[in-house]
Amino acid sequence: MATEIKTLGEFGLIKRLTSNMPMRQKSTVKGVGDDAAVMDFGGKRTLVTTDLLLEGIHFNLEYVPLKHLGYKAVVVNLSDIYAMNGTPTQIVVGLGVSARFSVEALDELYSGIRLACDTYGVDLAGGDTCASLNGLTISVTCIGVADKDEVVYRNGAKKNDLICVTGNLGTAYLGLQLLERERLSLSGQKAGDEIEAFRGREYLLSRQLKPEARRDIVEALREARIRPTAMMDVSDGLSSELLHICHDSGCGCAVYEDKLPINFEAAGVAEEMNLNIVTCALNGGEDYELLFTCDINDYEKLIPIDDVYIIGHITEKSDGCLLIGRNGEQLPLRAQGWEAFKE
Repeated sequence: MATEIKTLGEFGLIKRLTSNMPMRQKSTVKGVGDDAAVMDFGGKRTLVTTDLLLEGIHFNLEYVPLKHLGYKAVVVNLSDIYAMNGTPTQIVVGLGVSARFSVEALDELYSGIRLACDTYGVDLAGGDTCASLNGLTISVTCIGVADKDEVVYRNGAKKNDLICVTGNLGTAYLGLQLLERERLSLSGQKAGDEIEAFRGREYLLSRQLKPEARRDIVEALREARIRPTAMMDVSDGLSSELLHICHDSGCGCAVYEDKLPINFEAAGVAEEMNLNIVTCALNGGEDYELLFTCDINDYEKLIPIDDVYIIGHITEKSDGCLLIGRNGEQLPLRAQGWEAFKE
């Protein structure tokens, strides 16, 4: 009897497909299982990551402008390189394009790709384009570099390390909810029309449509001489990413609800939509902020860095992974964010 993919889920499937793939090359330092692969060709480490975006799964062109899509497709890959404490240098782009797209439409897509390259100083170094039976598929691979001793993996967190996150959480998810709610209004929109429901919500929409990678934080940590012990970017939700770090590092964690960085505008929209803002912050995903742990002795150096928030600490594995509520209640931290193949 054939096994349905959904019974394994995304990460179970990846483990099954790659567990019997030994690393044969001495140059392969880290294969599957982190934000990017790590290779050693002499000198600096080479970092490689790739993301696949499928129309109807990862984006909806009813409300996602092609220029924004091109920009986002690049940024989500750059974010993985920064999450390894590296510097992105080149990208290659693969496209699967159906006949419904014009040359001008692809020009618009590539204008966003070009803007991302200009903003982050990376080169478009190649790629591939082919015809597709339906829809649009975008695959971006990013190459980066890092000093050998500066690469940060998911598995380095240790007891008493501080748990830190940048920016704010849940805003991209709430931006998506706004877009989904107003999708019918957008489909009948004329050029120049303004959607009343979006007035004053531009920040939330930008977080979903045009996210930014946190190059500034990586640079600030370097300047402060802080090397995170573990790091990931928040693409699938804070809970999911933190549980990955704890699993790979063999530890537990305590995260405090009242320390989660939540945007005021996001809290208002969550209330309007009858959503729990803490649930959005923990599980929303697509924020592309950095989640990292660092030695408690770096506390004084960490405090002056703008837009970094200490939300908890690493514990023994036997203590489990816990969310500490505002009244001191302890709740198991669960991954409820995005996972491919999940029902």
